[in-house]
Amino acid sequence: MMNSLLSPNTQWVLLSTLILGMAAGMIGCLAYWKRQSLMSDALSHAALPGVVVAFALTGSKNLLVMILGAAVSALIGAWMIQWIRSSSRIKEDTAMGMILSVFFGLGIMLLTIVNRTAGGNQSGLDNFIFGQAASMVRKDVVTMLILAVLVMLVVFIGFKEWKLFLFDPDFAKGLGLNSRLMNSLYMGVLVLVIVIGIQAVGVILMAAMLIIPAVSARYWTQSFRMMVILSAIFGGGSGFVGTLVSTMGKGWPTGPFIVVASSVLFTISLVFGAEKGLLTQALLLRSQKKEHMEAANPNPSVLSPRLSERGSNQ
Repeated sequence: MMNSLLSPNTQWVLLSTLILGMAAGMIGCLAYWKRQSLMSDALSHAALPGVVVAFALTGSKNLLVMILGAAVSALIGAWMIQWIRSSSRIKEDTAMGMILSVFFGLGIMLLTIVNRTAGGNQSGLDNFIFGQAASMVRKDVVTMLILAVLVMLVVFIGFKEWKLFLFDPDFAKGLGLNSRLMNSLYMGVLVLVIVIGIQAVGVILMAAMLIIPAVSARYWTQSFRMMVILSAIFGGGSGFVGTLVSTMGKGWPTGPFIVVASSVLFTISLVFGAEKGLLTQALLLRSQKKEHMEAANPNPSVLSPRLSERGSNQ
């Protein structure tokens, strides 16, 4: 195990999943407050056909080309969700479910066809379903790192604009903030963090990497800034620990272990969270009940002088 951890490739992979988890956690906060957590799930599944088509056209497993294919496919899925929502009475969550199922089914069909071609079985495309970070080479890791850092910079530089856009869009519009531009930017960074993470985590579990850290951070704070920071820490920690555990076994998929690490953090947050944790809420409720009982039943010592005076008169 120590030899595998000391290998340069393993260290690069650990660094990439750490940065990827941080980027996913930050974008997950935007999706959480925009009430579009399911959008990440729909777009991650919608990216699979693009990955397969990109491989079929080029005949090689080039991560940058596959990312471009996945991005195009995911953006088409996002456009179709908006088109279904605006041109019919179908609600957004229903449209997301439809696109998720159709695109994922199309991706599996194309994947089956490609795997039956010459050299298709050796392509490693199956790793995009559940994730296999260990299969990445250094060039892939560098590409992921650059794009993940770019996503984090977009959130960091435009933090005030994101806050206005998410919490008070009318006021933001009054200040001259272009809501269409912010929506496009939001969709762009969401798609980007999804497509750079699907090889490490997989299309099925990428949504968990976006949603779970943000929800976990919500149990600790009411501040949006602190929530973004905590979500980045939780996402990065889950990515690092999950990848570390997956290196202990031969051929262990990375995505499931990252999600398990995220779930452990969520359970801890759910119980011990300083703001909305179950234990914190129980202690607060107990304290309120105690104060209510004390207000309803004053201290008998306050009434004792009057009672003693009545006793002496009798």
